[in-house]
Amino acid sequence: MKTISTEQAPAAVGPYSQAKIHNGVLYTSGQIPLDPSTGKMVSEDITEQSQQVMKNLVAIIEAAGASVDDVIKTTCFLADINDFAAFNKVYAEAFGAVYPARSCFQVGALPLAAKVEVEAIVAVK
Repeated sequence: MKTISTEQAPAAVGPYSQAKIHNGVLYTSGQIPLDPSTGKMVSEDITEQSQQVMKNLVAIIEAAGASVDDVIKTTCFLADINDFAAFNKVYAEAFGAVYPARSCFQVGALPLAAKVEVEAIVAVK
């Protein structure tokens, strides 16, 4: 098993790693909208938070030698399901025409009062 870590995504805020590769599959930890250079939340705006989450996720995927085209499945967590449309717009832009399988849920709360969190399962070469 290999641990993936990049300074292009925020450091873990707890006892976990950014991602692990096992048997050719990358499993990312959930990414919240922290700016990796400051460790702080980017804003209160769902669109800006979603954009940062996707940047963080892509940075980890690329650090593992993969791309968004290799994403098999994502799990998306929203603090408010009413943000679904705004999140979907950013999500669609991040993935282009290749959409992975996905689950999306409203949850009671996210770490550091984030509005969105996304994790991914990715095929690596």
